[in-house]
Amino acid sequence: MKKVYNFFLLYSSFLISRTIKKPIIWGYPTTLSIEPTTSCNLRCPECPSGLRSFSRPTGMLSEELYLKVIQETKGYLTYLHLYFQGEPFLHPQFTELIALANKEGIYTSTSTNAHYLNEKNVDKTLKSGLKQLIVSMDGITQAVYEDYRVGGKLSKVQTGLRLLLQERKERRMLYPRVILQFLVTGKNEHQIPTLKQWAKTIGVDELQLKTTQIYDYENGSELIPTNTDYSRYIPDGQGKWKLKKEIENKCWRMWQGAVITWDGRLVPCCFDKDGSHVMGKVAIEPIKSIWKNKKYTAFRTQLLEDRKQIEICKNCSE
Repeated sequence: MKKVYNFFLLYSSFLISRTIKKPIIWGYPTTLSIEPTTSCNLRCPECPSGLRSFSRPTGMLSEELYLKVIQETKGYLTYLHLYFQGEPFLHPQFTELIALANKEGIYTSTSTNAHYLNEKNVDKTLKSGLKQLIVSMDGITQAVYEDYRVGGKLSKVQTGLRLLLQERKERRMLYPRVILQFLVTGKNEHQIPTLKQWAKTIGVDELQLKTTQIYDYENGSELIPTNTDYSRYIPDGQGKWKLKKEIENKCWRMWQGAVITWDGRLVPCCFDKDGSHVMGKVAIEPIKSIWKNKKYTAFRTQLLEDRKQIEICKNCSE
């Protein structure tokens, strides 16, 4: 009930803030994303981890920092996504991190490219208490898959996914719920019908067709689907491209939760991949203090007044 009340406070203050155009914050983050690592085995072309192009430090989350966050937030946190950038299964204690949060009654989720779903990791994942596993698979043939997931092996992804689903079934477990995520691009959109059939056959719990974020979208890209139902971008009528969804001066995410990088920087959103808007450092400050500090207040104020002036909002799908 305490967590439900916290959510009520957050959403109420968000609605009031939208109305009066002034940030009011009641309650504390109900969701968090924590980054286990920035390391990744693939080289996807629209990803800082894949491009090895971070402007912030790279590394691995320490157990000490993670425990500090869990202890501070367990009273009000309902959802924890153990992912930001990188491949989380590269963290040597990854499943132990999941188990620690699960023990505190926090719903845990993660995203993976599934190259490390071997027998050992599948067993550890099932035992960890993970509630949701998002598997990224952006092609149903090796040629199409590796065009975006550079360096990846589709057969390894599919084998690992089958193994996890089979083990979950044999152990009569409900979790983790498995979501197969497909980033739709101009190069793979023709495979969607085949993908849907494959997803149904293998027995995933949900198939998500997700729009692809493209950095230099204004000048167009071969990654933009021809079917704009699957695109974040549409032609602007003047030879350029623009966001399909108009940017509004509101964002529930700024009241709902935040992102913590592997080295403890608290940033407001998963679109801030380079950590341009650090609101505080959780290693030296309580999260409750950061959540309502002057810097966060100023950021939320700017968002309510003119969100288009915030760089990380210019490519947002929300």
